Amino acid sequence: MSTTIALSGTKHGVISVTKIDKPYGEKSSPVASIGISLAGNADEPEWKVHIPLDNLGEVIQALQKLK
Repeated sequence: MSTTIALSGTKHGVISVTKIDKPYGEKSSPVASIGISLAGNADEPEWKVHIPLDNLGEVIQALQKLK
C-alpha cells in the first residue's frame, strides 16, 4: 500500500507513505516509510523516516495531539 499527498506550501512537493515489509533484510520487521520530496518524486524522497509498525499506534496518537 502506498499513498501520496501534496506537500502544502510547495509547487511540486509530495509526502509519500508506504508500508515496507522487510526494509533491512529477511529478518527485519515491517515499517511505515514516510518520505518528503520537494521535487515531487515520491519514489526518491529527499527525507524519509521508518517507523516500526509496532510503534505506529503511539505515533498516530502523538500526531493527533499536534493537530
